[in-house]
Amino acid sequence: MGKVFKFHNDLDTDQIIASQYLLLPTIDDMKSHAMESQDPTFAERVQPGDFVVGGSNFGCGSSREQAPSVLKALGVKAVIAKSFARIFYRNSINIGMPVIVCKELYDAVENGDDIELDLLAGTIQAGDKTFACTKLPEKMQEILNQGGLIASLNKEEA
Repeated sequence: MGKVFKFHNDLDTDQIIASQYLLLPTIDDMKSHAMESQDPTFAERVQPGDFVVGGSNFGCGSSREQAPSVLKALGVKAVIAKSFARIFYRNSINIGMPVIVCKELYDAVENGDDIELDLLAGTIQAGDKTFACTKLPEKMQEILNQGGLIASLNKEEA
């Protein structure tokens, strides 16, 4: 169970983490600036296990992998959106951040609502409603469970 932080359609990677913060040395240094232009208090309020919910084309823009990385570093459990920019989706899986497509959830929730995601079942519970969402293939689940693509590949080589 986690709280919803809801953002608009076409949220680009520069809105997730602005380019001036990419000069900071680590993701931990950057994370306090996540979503700053959209919600200046986001990084202070988001708690481990909370969810970012977006509209269509979430994570469009540049290919910076720091965008999903700062969300993961803040403890965001998953990003759930109507659709994702392909590079954001790929970067998220690479670092072990679940990205879930659920077209109906966006219009059914507001900021601060509690939801529960069941990755294995491919469902999201919001109040008294259950929504079908992406049910990730077993291999992708394994990659996420191992912390991302690089961690997964490293375990295969060991």
